[in-house]
Amino acid sequence: MRNRDVITPGTWRKSSRSNAAQDACVEVGGGDRVIGVRDTTDRDGGTLVFDDASWREFADRVKAGRFDL
Repeated sequence: MRNRDVITPGTWRKSSRSNAAQDACVEVGGGDRVIGVRDTTDRDGGTLVFDDASWREFADRVKAGRFDL
């Protein structure tokens, strides 16, 4: 089974931060207790899969500005 196969079809959502030029776009999708992240321009490429707790922790840190450059 490929990583992308654990994500429920129809749950993929494009990031609101994706740019208009379509060269820096990501999508996030959900599955059974997992979250997937993939490149919008290469949907058949690799998919990163995270468990719920790891994804929540990452999202909380992003919202808190921990990764701002």
